Amino acid sequence: MSPKLKFPLSGVLLLVLLVPILAACGAGTTSAPVVETVVVTTEPEVIVVTATPGEDMGSTETPADTPPDAEQTGEWQTPHPILGTLEVRQAIAYCTDRRSLIESVYPFLEDDEKDALLMDTFLPQGHWALAPDEEITIYEFDPERGNALLEEAGWIAEAEGEPRFNEAGDPLTLKFTTTNAAFRQTWAAVLEQQLLENCGIQIIRTHAPGSWWFGNTTGLQRRDFELGAFAWVGQADPGGTTLYACNQIPLPDNNWEGQNYMGWCNETASRAVLAANNKLDRDQRIEQFHALQAEFTADMVSLPLFNRFEAAAASNNLVNFRPNPTTDSILVNVDEWELADGGDTVVLGFTQEPASLWLVVEDAAVANSASGLLKVRAVTSFDYDYQPDALEELPTIENGGTVLNTVEPAVGDTVWSVDGEAVELAEGVEVINADGEIVAYDGSPITLNQLAVTFEFPAMTWEDGEPLKAADYELAYAIECSEDSGAISLTVCNSIADVEFRDNGYTITYLPGAQWAEYFAYTLGTYSNLFSVGAYPSHQELADGRKLADVPASEWSTLPEIAEQPLSYGPYRLVEWQKGQRMIFEANPNYYKGEVAIKTLIIEFFDDTNQAVAQLLTGNVDVLGSETLGAGPELETVLEAAEAGQIQAFPITSPTWEHMDMNLFIR
Repeated sequence: MSPKLKFPLSGVLLLVLLVPILAACGAGTTSAPVVETVVVTTEPEVIVVTATPGEDMGSTETPADTPPDAEQTGEWQTPHPILGTLEVRQAIAYCTDRRSLIESVYPFLEDDEKDALLMDTFLPQGHWALAPDEEITIYEFDPERGNALLEEAGWIAEAEGEPRFNEAGDPLTLKFTTTNAAFRQTWAAVLEQQLLENCGIQIIRTHAPGSWWFGNTTGLQRRDFELGAFAWVGQADPGGTTLYACNQIPLPDNNWEGQNYMGWCNETASRAVLAANNKLDRDQRIEQFHALQAEFTADMVSLPLFNRFEAAAASNNLVNFRPNPTTDSILVNVDEWELADGGDTVVLGFTQEPASLWLVVEDAAVANSASGLLKVRAVTSFDYDYQPDALEELPTIENGGTVLNTVEPAVGDTVWSVDGEAVELAEGVEVINADGEIVAYDGSPITLNQLAVTFEFPAMTWEDGEPLKAADYELAYAIECSEDSGAISLTVCNSIADVEFRDNGYTITYLPGAQWAEYFAYTLGTYSNLFSVGAYPSHQELADGRKLADVPASEWSTLPEIAEQPLSYGPYRLVEWQKGQRMIFEANPNYYKGEVAIKTLIIEFFDDTNQAVAQLLTGNVDVLGSETLGAGPELETVLEAAEAGQIQAFPITSPTWEHMDMNLFIR
């Protein structure tokens, strides 16, 4: 038996100690209202978050089996015959021994370290917005209570360890879908056994490829599941708009926009998450987040399982390697990396190859990392906070980079409603006024806040020597905010009233009433999950003779110049992509910060984590990120090697959290 290892779970503590930049003046830093780039990722399977209609699905006021209201039309109107019942969903929670799930994948952690990974809501322990226990429903492992709820719901036990049946003779059987990562197969097997043995709930597991499960037109996005397991990557701010608002339920009628895969529409919760993400006063936001968590746990539409324990590792030769729980990539500070022996080549190991480098349609962590080498970040997000990168300072209200105006819109003007939608002002439309109150417009004068945020960047140059200019920023906005781009959500885009473009940046003016707590970090590049500057080379001539600026958004995902060989304005340029083997990057001579120490960076693709770890330990690979190491036995191997001094490892309590969604409706 391998020795027990003890590592500091610093990520949880940081959540307590670090607060958003604008906290002192009452502003939060959410992932929020509109852009919600929470990382729905995909490798050992995670998701990067970006930010629809019905009625209280399972709220405390409205039973879960109540059909959606008249606004929800088309398919997905029929409550799920099993999961549409609140008692069944709660029973699943009580019958799940989450500590056993943690033990199955992290046997090398001490008991207190395992306990630190437990979650009762969508926020980890210690988070500044976490609701106190007395305000939420907590589901301790209690199979006796779970069985009682199932009996109450009409599910009869015939034999211990066998599925329950209802009066019609239907078995209590649910399809469980997740990825084929070994990590998920491990804990899902434990879940399957405990649900059946403890409570007579049978799950039939499907472990699908991540490319299908996280595809834009398959799996989760088309709500093709009953029980669905995956991970969200948390951020400094809870956000949640795209996950829990009623108008973020993917449906055929809305072209499958949104990430509320459960189909959960609880009006109290929806109002709370929208309000929490449309306020600048932190205390007011906390109050709304607490209300959201109360409804979320009472309705039990998604069972939080545990925070992931992860690590990144590197050779002892690598200097300035700075993995962090809340940055989207281990390469976030790659331009600062050096090798102690004076070498100039670094090899990274990935166990998944990017399908595309256009992050609008590809949100896997490996794509995020590789694409990030070609871009410049306006903002970084170390330690659950935000820091300027290309920006000299974050454009806040306090330093004058952002202006908060008050305006009096007239009937027919476009405003941002309390439901987080761009609407024409008319009688009965509900908005948040300048005093932070939800009011219904009655025709009398009304005052709303309007944000204007200015991002100014240093002079930057594309790898071909062409300077970045206003047209490049304008092209990013036009494409990434196009309905034809393939983006999962356009919520933030829809909240923008106007953008003024300049060669050194742009000013974003939001609709009256739209107040994103992370306004100072929402660059045009935020929509592709990088907090990058946000630019495309409008001057680039394509192989077919067209200028990139003339190509419609619907064609971008298939352009080799975008998906496979994009021009760089970041620290590296892509010089070769040997499909299935490696990607080779060289230092960009036109990088605005100057020459980088590592001249060549190679991403090698391996069949599995074990092979990648073996190459790290033999010195053929220099870096493995948490997206490669995952959470299997190889993670323990790496941590033991670090203790022995062979390599350097950085264990963290990840903001990534495993959970199981329950689909409340069927087609």
